[in-house]
Amino acid sequence: MANKPGKKKSDKGALQLLRSRTTYLIIIILVIGFGAIISRLAYLQLIQGSYLQEKAVEQQLRDTTISAKRGTIYDAKGKVLAQSASVWKVVLAPAYFENNTQRKYVAKGLSEILELKYKDVYKKTKQKSYYVIIKSKIETDARNKVLKFMDKVSDKYRKLSNVIDLVDDYKRYYPYGDLASSVIGFTGSDDQGLEGVEYKYDEYLTGTPGRRITAKNGNQTDMPFQYEQNEDPEDGNSITLTVDETIQSIAEKYMKQGIIDNNVINRGVCIIMDVNTGAILAMVTADGYDLNNPYDLPQGDLDAIRQLPEDKRAVAESSALSAMWRNKAIADTYYPGSVFKMCTASMALNEGLVNENSTFSCGGVYTVGGEHIGCHLRSGHGTQNFYQCIYNSCNPAFIQIGFKIGAEKYWNYYKAFGFSKRTDIDLPGESEDIFFSEDGSMSEVDLAVSSFGQGISITPIQMITACSAVVNGGKVMQPYVVQSIADAEGNVIKNVEPTVKRQVISQETSKKMCEFLERNSVQGGAYNGYIAGYHVGGKTGTSEKLKSTNGSKDYIASFCGFAPANDPKVACLVFFDTPKGNSYYGAQVSSPVFINIMSEVLPYLEIQTEYTDDEIQYIDTVAGSYIGLSTEKAEKQAKSDGFTVTIKGEGDKVISQIPSPATKIPTDGNVVLYTDEESESQTVTVPNLVGYNISEVNSVATAYGLNVSITGSILSSGAVAVSQSIDPGSLVSQGTVVTVKFGSTGTVTD
Repeated sequence: MANKPGKKKSDKGALQLLRSRTTYLIIIILVIGFGAIISRLAYLQLIQGSYLQEKAVEQQLRDTTISAKRGTIYDAKGKVLAQSASVWKVVLAPAYFENNTQRKYVAKGLSEILELKYKDVYKKTKQKSYYVIIKSKIETDARNKVLKFMDKVSDKYRKLSNVIDLVDDYKRYYPYGDLASSVIGFTGSDDQGLEGVEYKYDEYLTGTPGRRITAKNGNQTDMPFQYEQNEDPEDGNSITLTVDETIQSIAEKYMKQGIIDNNVINRGVCIIMDVNTGAILAMVTADGYDLNNPYDLPQGDLDAIRQLPEDKRAVAESSALSAMWRNKAIADTYYPGSVFKMCTASMALNEGLVNENSTFSCGGVYTVGGEHIGCHLRSGHGTQNFYQCIYNSCNPAFIQIGFKIGAEKYWNYYKAFGFSKRTDIDLPGESEDIFFSEDGSMSEVDLAVSSFGQGISITPIQMITACSAVVNGGKVMQPYVVQSIADAEGNVIKNVEPTVKRQVISQETSKKMCEFLERNSVQGGAYNGYIAGYHVGGKTGTSEKLKSTNGSKDYIASFCGFAPANDPKVACLVFFDTPKGNSYYGAQVSSPVFINIMSEVLPYLEIQTEYTDDEIQYIDTVAGSYIGLSTEKAEKQAKSDGFTVTIKGEGDKVISQIPSPATKIPTDGNVVLYTDEESESQTVTVPNLVGYNISEVNSVATAYGLNVSITGSILSSGAVAVSQSIDPGSLVSQGTVVTVKFGSTGTVTD
């Protein structure tokens, strides 16, 4: 059969076409493939290059943060108030584990030592990481246990010798617990400041963390130490406060007692300020909270929260914590009441609108714009001179003084005293005051009530700053709590100097106000801050709160005073929010606490005493020690010390004495010397001394063989004993000292 030439030619063409198409296809595939590879390379290098480089470094290096030590906080005398002590962080490198047996062994050991849940620790052992935090801020005991366990792990599994590590860390401690808690504040779990100075000065106190960079080989094992780089941390700066621990402790002691004695519902505030610098020597919000355990609420709050529905407890707990941490001295506003009259009086006196002989009338009520505003003395004070208006704390008289000043001048002085804006004290959370209007405009009634401290809401820090200006020569000072900042080497990098904001009244006006306010203290006695041996001036205040509890009226009881009145050094504001005891008047609630505080603070500040002739005979001295001396020698020595002597017993040697050695006793007091055991058991009954004047008290006490230590006012008109330290009817040894407090029986003005 013959071949068909056409078919052969066709087959050959088809074959060539197939080869050509295959070639093109291969070329296309290669182009696409190389294109994809080139695109991928371009993507990896140009787009993901930085990321991949970081991942490569991450695989080759381990970067560990080294904590910096937070700066120390000191009081004005260098006592440590807050410091960071060494603790440790337990970290794990779970990538080293080879099997679950190893993981379970380590998880069990660490969970028992660190008191953690086993399942939580075991879960962390499964992470593919070389740095997992198991627990932070462990103490020395736990650290030592971890070190022993690390040795056990290393002995049991040699390849796990570095699976557990201890990293240096720091924990904040507050040696004085709740002292000055609202000022100092506290830190969070990451050592960041959350309240008070800790928060306000966090950038100074916080140091710069260091780094430890360790190289790792291909097996992800740490390289030898020569491949390790360390960047040391920089410790934080230290801060020295103006607050004095001793003064703060005195103020807190009496404020806590004042809350108990007067059944105060909503805490209390005390601020002590250096009137010439603005430095805060003490700032108390009583009761405080333990800075070492700032999330522990008082038992009463916890009980109340537990009674709430479960879905409301978290909000209630957060609210209770915020209230506990709140610094009422700068965050709360209140009607100052009659304490503010020292400012109103200064305005009028400085403008020459009044003088000491200016007279004002009071019929018990004053009508303004149809509003009847009463005086605390319903029968009225009649005609009074300017000083008597202050002493009587007469509201109708101060309304008349306010009208003399006028709304425009009143507003200008109000701003000048610093009430129209925050003081900018270096603490967080300061509130603004509340006036009738932003531009200072006010009605006739507004001017009337503001003249005696109602209708305007100010902060305690504003009030004591204004008081300081009234008495320091008229200078409004910038209040502050931080005195200086030093670096880790002790070099001072910031030193705070006193700042005068403005001159609000003249030195002459200030001097005259000091005189008036001191006379107010002496004549008002214990009710107005009188302290024997010191020139003290001050003003009481009782103001009604806008919001009351259970439909009843609630009050703020306050006292603001200063000393020495003839050369002012310090001012002290005491205020109690909602006292529910026997009285709500500032004169009866806050003034006694002021007296107790300043009676200790003034001697501590070495302010010189100046006793009057009437006061000298009641000054206490200290009983000497006569124990062990012969009866004859002891009697002679006690008499030479200025005491009368009573000898008890038939012995010839003194075996004990009342009052005890170093006990405060009146200068002409009686010392009882006991010479045998039988005489020591003899007692006398303490009489009731309350209600008697000074001579009667001394007469009764002498008849019972007791000593009397006098506190409070003995110079004010009608002064009588208002309390005694030992209850009537108590059995005590003869010679025992009974402290008797005197006060005026006159009308309580505020």
